[in-house]
Formats: sequence, C-alpha cells, structure tokens
Amino acid sequence: MATLIFLIIFSLPILFIFLLIRKNRSPGHPARRPPGPKGLPFIGNLHQLDTSKLHLCLTQLSNKYGPLMYLKLGQVPLIVISSAEVAKQALKQNDLVFSGRPNSTSSKRLSYGHLDIVSSSYNEYWREMRKTVVLHLFTLKQVRSFRDVRESEVSRMVAEITKMTLARSGRAVDLSERVMYYSVNVLCRVAFGKRFDEEKQLDVLLLELQKSTMDLFVADYFAPLGWIDKFSGVDSRLDRVFEKMDSFFEEIIEEHLSSNRPKSMEGDFLDLLIRLREDTSASVKIDWNNIKAILMNIFVGGTDTSASTIVWALTALMKNPSAMKKAQQEIKTLISNKKSSINEDDIEKLPYLKAVIKETMRLYPPLPLLIPKETMEKCTINGYEIEPKTITFVNVWAIGRDPEYWESPNEFLPERFLNNNNDEKIIDFKGRDFGYIPFGSGRRSCPGLSLGVAAVEMALANLLYSFDFELPRGMSEEDVDTDASQGLTVHKKNPLCVVVKLS
Repeated sequence: MATLIFLIIFSLPILFIFLLIRKNRSPGHPARRPPGPKGLPFIGNLHQLDTSKLHLCLTQLSNKYGPLMYLKLGQVPLIVISSAEVAKQALKQNDLVFSGRPNSTSSKRLSYGHLDIVSSSYNEYWREMRKTVVLHLFTLKQVRSFRDVRESEVSRMVAEITKMTLARSGRAVDLSERVMYYSVNVLCRVAFGKRFDEEKQLDVLLLELQKSTMDLFVADYFAPLGWIDKFSGVDSRLDRVFEKMDSFFEEIIEEHLSSNRPKSMEGDFLDLLIRLREDTSASVKIDWNNIKAILMNIFVGGTDTSASTIVWALTALMKNPSAMKKAQQEIKTLISNKKSSINEDDIEKLPYLKAVIKETMRLYPPLPLLIPKETMEKCTINGYEIEPKTITFVNVWAIGRDPEYWESPNEFLPERFLNNNNDEKIIDFKGRDFGYIPFGSGRRSCPGLSLGVAAVEMALANLLYSFDFELPRGMSEEDVDTDASQGLTVHKKNPLCVVVKLS
C-alpha cells in the first residue's frame, strides 16, 4: 500500500491539468452523500484501508460513521452497507439498481472478459446465462444426483484422518488441510468428473486466484495511471495466474472431448456445458470461453467457501465445548452407532447440526463483503443520494454481529436458529431475512447455495460422528485463535490443528 501511494503521489503532475478542469467546472447542486471519513486529494480514502483485514477495517469505520458509509477510492465512489435495515433498502427495495458489477482488471481477465455469471454486468446475456446455468447445473435434482460423490469423498477424508491419527499417536492433526482436499475433490468430481491427487496442487492455484482478486490495480481507481500496474508487477502476476488457470481448463476440456474419456465424466458440469454449446436450439449460445468462465466461478466459489465454512465450524465448536457436546449427542442419539458413516438422509434428522452451520456462517461468513456490486442508476438509500456507478460493499460480517439485530451477537449460539416456538420463523440461507445474508440476496444471490451447503453438512456431520476432538496439551478454549486471512474468501489464518480420537 505504501509503494502504491508513493507511485501515485509521484505521478501527481500528470493529473494537474485534470485538477484544474475539475476546479473550473460548474459545481451545480452537490448530492447529499452518506457520511464517511475525509480523504486526501487524488487518492481519496485508499490510505485508510487495510486490505489484509478489509472487512474488519470497514466495520471499525462504519461503527464511527454509520451503517451507510461513503468512501472514495481514487476517483471511484464506494459505499459500505453494515446493517440489516440498509441492506433491505438496497437489496430488496432497490434490487435492480444494485445488480451491477464493477469492471475491475482482475475480474475481467479471470472471467475471459466478463463471460461468467459472477462478474458479468446485469444485462440480457447475464439473465439468459444465469437462467441456463441454474436450470442445468444447480437444480435440487442435479444437486441430489451427486450424493454418491459427497458420501464417497467424506468416507475417504475420514479414512485419511483415521490413518493420520493412528500414525501420530496423540499428536495434533491438521484438519484444515484434509478439509481443503475434501472440498476440492468433491467439486472436481461434480464439475470435471475426476479426482485430483495432491500433487496437482489445485489448492495452490486456488490461493493464487484469491490473491489476484485482492491485488490493487491502479487502473481501477486512476485510469490515466494504469501504466503503474505494469511497473509494479501486478499485471504480470495476473497474467501468470490466468495462464495457469486456462491451461488447467484446456486440459480437462480435452479429456472430456476424447473418445476414451472415463464414464465418470458423463453428466458432470463440464459435460452438461459442452452439450449446451452443441445445442443449436439453446436460448443462449456459448463458446469455449463462456464455458471456461463459468468453470472458473464454480471452481473458485465451490471449493474455497465450503472448506472455509467447515474449518470455521470446527473452530467454533472447539471454542465452545458445550455446543460440540450437544452436536455430537444429537448425532449419537438419532443415528445408530452401528453405521459406518452418516448419509444425506440422516442429516435431515439433525436440526442442531444445521443450526451450527448457520451460526458459523453468521459469525464467519466465507465472503464477508459478498461480491462487490455497482449501482446502475441513481437511487436514495436511508435519505442519501447514491450516484450511478458507485461500488457497493455489503459487509455481512458486520451485519451478522450487529447488536441492534442479534442478541449476544459475538457469542456462538446455534440455538438461535432452532424453531423453539412454532410461531417463530426459521431463518434460512435464501436471503429473505436481511440480518442474515451469507449468500447474498435478490438477483445476484449465489446460485450454487444448495450444492455448497450439502458439501458442508456431509463433512461436518461425519467428522463429528467419527471422531472426538481435543486441544493439544496446554491449550484452553481461549487459546483457539480466530485470526482470519484476507482474500475474496476468508479462511482461518492458522491451520486448525487438534488431537483427534476415534469415537
């Protein structure tokens, strides 16, 4: 960040003429902007943002300036939404206005020119593509068709942890690593019809993709100074990551087109997309770049978020032994201990387990700022005017911990998601309750919600059924850290290493 600011200040003479033009321009009637911290000339509030923990930094600023806060990133306006009421005004009452996406350098490159679902602008292409993808890939029937994949990968993960536990003789096991391999392979079998061994280092590729989305490109905020991105190296890093990702997709597409492809590739997501490409009667025509852009969304969104949620759930349970005991007791009471594993029919009998996952996603949402939005036209929120092309962060991390909305907001209490009173509404993931929107809400909500939740439920249920977990000697519940790494998806910064005992 310091290097970036130095380069920008060094380039100020280039913008001197621009400043004079703006100074002499007729001011008109300035819009009534939301409150926010005062910025510096040219760079705005960039110097006040800590990108290593952006959601926490924005929460602290919002605590001072309010649940609708205005910032300036260079020449780009930004608002941050941090309460359920403001989120409702934006995402329900002005859903269409907030359905745009900012045209960032990294998203454009990684999505093959915004040919995906996540970063594409709200237009006819996006509407048709999203409808097509949802109808062919994310229906409840399609999600259920991959039940065997989830169950077999869970069994493999449990077997690997058992083997490590026996070999390590009471020493701690890194659960974060095992959970990531589970998540990657569930997704790869669903999307690509094959497992990938650990030597493929797909987790490394995921990490590099994450870092690319968090790199600060000067061109996004100071268009005349875009040359700095080449000088700083972020352009070349993005190109390298894109080329690795593209090569990976090219390889699996070639395998799918081969006459000798394995039977496991029949009916996976890529196979269905290839059929859509060949369907001349399809409502939307797609080419190979469309397919690779959608695969990028599935690959990144379907692995990182699931793995993050599972690890955060285990972390929260380790810090709250009473909740851990209650979750395991529910499983042992309702499920016969003669069974080797939990299946998806069993999970429907486990309301407390489901509540644990919901509470985890309240406290540790995998996408704490969701995917950035961009306003498509002028609107009024909370009495303030929001101009078109304003980037919008919805801080679901702050919303989930809002003391005006949640009782004891910083405590891990899965019971708040149980229907203890038949007159009470059970809060779900579907974005209808704006105090709880880990998957977003409205037109731009996550279409893969059901697929991700199913993977998380299977993993957590079987881990709690198969093992008992203890902290390493000398550690207490207070010592379990909740430090987070920063990326598009927020993971636990340090691996979750615990002593595992066979139950």
